[in-house]
Amino acid sequence: MNAPTPETDVTSAPLPSGEAVTVPTPGGDARVTWFRARRPRAVLALGHGAGGGIEARDLVALARALPGHGVSVALVEQPWRVAGRKVAPAPKTLDVAWRAVGPKLAAQGLPVVAGGRSAGARVACRTGAGLGACGVLALSFPLHPPGRPERSRAEELLGTGLPTLVVQGGRDPFGRPEEFPAGSHDLAEVPHGDHGFAVPRKAPVTGEETLAVITEAVGEWLERLPLA
Repeated sequence: MNAPTPETDVTSAPLPSGEAVTVPTPGGDARVTWFRARRPRAVLALGHGAGGGIEARDLVALARALPGHGVSVALVEQPWRVAGRKVAPAPKTLDVAWRAVGPKLAAQGLPVVAGGRSAGARVACRTGAGLGACGVLALSFPLHPPGRPERSRAEELLGTGLPTLVVQGGRDPFGRPEEFPAGSHDLAEVPHGDHGFAVPRKAPVTGEETLAVITEAVGEWLERLPLA
């Protein structure tokens, strides 16, 4: 497979005001939008998916919630997205850009947790250890293309070599929580959530409650994470 499977159901949300910084990479300019904690103890870097940007609701929710708990959030836009292109490049190209951004994140002098949603989660899994991250956050990890469980990407997840948290919707067609293999990673289920963590209208939880599940699960995991 030469390119990430596009996300088909990611809901966007208004992005709060942040500090945007351009970072040159071999594939063009990336952009990092910072949401800084007053007294940060860590940086959580989050990449977007192959079919959406940093306006994804889960990324926005984390950017709003975590700075108040001592974690600065850096939302990273890949060069293809900054350039206005519609289709993401191959995974290798995404990794090259992320590796170029990594030193800028580490220059803050704080422990860095690598993360992202969907294709961005795969990038974080593949590159986190090499960039010296202290953990990996995988939001809506695309364990397999929809309807193709035999094309598993579990090796990427199981091979991070770092403490890893997967946050997965209960009805995600890219991999439901019960499909994930056993491993050293933690897994937090978002009940009734799809790949974009949207829930059906008849679900017993609201969209806002779903976002709270995500931010609480990530916040609690970060509290337990050895930041070094």
